Amino acid sequence: MIKILRNISNSNNKIIKDGLNKSFTGMNFYCSNIGEKKIDYTKQIPENGNISKAITEKIGKNLHCKRDHPLNIIKKKIQYHFQNELSDKEHRFQFFDSFEPKVTVKENFDELLFPVDHIGRSANDTYYFGGDQLLRTHTSAHQSQLLRSEKKAFLVTGDVYRRDTIDAVHYPVFHQMEGVKVFKNKVNNFIDGKPFDETIDYYEDSHYKQLSSVKDVENDLKQSLESMIRSVVGQDLKVRWIDAYFPFTSPSFEMEILFQGEWLEVLGCGVVHPKIMNNCGLSNDRAWAFGIGLERLAMILFNIPDIRLFWTNDNRFHNQFKGIDKSDSSSSFLSDINIKGVQFQQFSKYPSCFKDVSFWIEDESNFHENKFYEFVRESCGDLVERVDLVDKFTNKKLNKTSHCYRIHYRSMDRNLTNEEIDLLQFNLREKLENHLSVKLR
Repeated sequence: MIKILRNISNSNNKIIKDGLNKSFTGMNFYCSNIGEKKIDYTKQIPENGNISKAITEKIGKNLHCKRDHPLNIIKKKIQYHFQNELSDKEHRFQFFDSFEPKVTVKENFDELLFPVDHIGRSANDTYYFGGDQLLRTHTSAHQSQLLRSEKKAFLVTGDVYRRDTIDAVHYPVFHQMEGVKVFKNKVNNFIDGKPFDETIDYYEDSHYKQLSSVKDVENDLKQSLESMIRSVVGQDLKVRWIDAYFPFTSPSFEMEILFQGEWLEVLGCGVVHPKIMNNCGLSNDRAWAFGIGLERLAMILFNIPDIRLFWTNDNRFHNQFKGIDKSDSSSSFLSDINIKGVQFQQFSKYPSCFKDVSFWIEDESNFHENKFYEFVRESCGDLVERVDLVDKFTNKKLNKTSHCYRIHYRSMDRNLTNEEIDLLQFNLREKLENHLSVKLR
């Protein structure tokens, strides 16, 4: 498998590697927004929501459940390893693939200890129905529910939604797997002290992090995830661990793999925060959790250059993965899927073209790049390959800021005509001023 990874073309590999390094924490666990202006985002939830038609049309597609889809193949590869190599009498991993993506603010943020000023809560990042309902931003939204139901080992896979930039490795809907393993009665009150103490800062407390009950769970976590990633990517894969911060785990880590001479982050993980365990009635237990984005892993393994391809209906894409999964679909037991030698062969050589759009921002406090990207997606759909901010300046006399964006258009399955692109661009410009409170230049 390592040989396969080394054969990825330089241009495609650079796109994938840059995307991984640029957006890893957004794909898996949330990192801190330390240093940013403190804003209570719970008071800025849009009353009527901010979910576009383009997003609602994706709900229920469940690509991770479609047999022969590359995301389904990656999901099953990971599940197989947990079922056959990491399960025992005490911890037999259960799989949950069909939870609905509509969750509450409490489930998605509050129960996972996201502070009210965490950028992940912002309506510029998260899709809200309005009120306390939203499209989950991670499959961790179901963690507390399963912990309270006394599930001791589980994987949750599903579609997750975040407003984001437009390029080859970002898409507002992607697929994530969350894994959790609980160690019953792991807390020793004589050694560990109180199972949970509100006065302790568990993110920073070095004594807590060095407790044998915590170190045991940390070691099991790292060993389990190293064996999993090697079973999927290759046994001679080099792995290293980086300390990190996430709201719902402490200590927290990022896993990096050595890929074509560069270290790439592939997942985030950690020991579940004691407050979460306490809130779920499990104060005497410890647990670990991890999150991994399936698209990024599939793009690396199969040399898929554009994240839009996962959503295509073109059989030239899907036929390349058909029949790889030879397991019995009627059986509850998974078979290992041999993906050795499976590499996506590009069928689209269609040229791209670009159009620029420039505007003055009338109200900077109400403008965010993600709002513009969302507007472009809604107006032009998946024909947009990439959007770049190519120029930005402030006119001191007018006291206004100007942005110039370059919109790259490319279809994955046909040539686009100049007339077609001109019409898309014209319609986008026609609606832009009213939609975003900007002034075209």
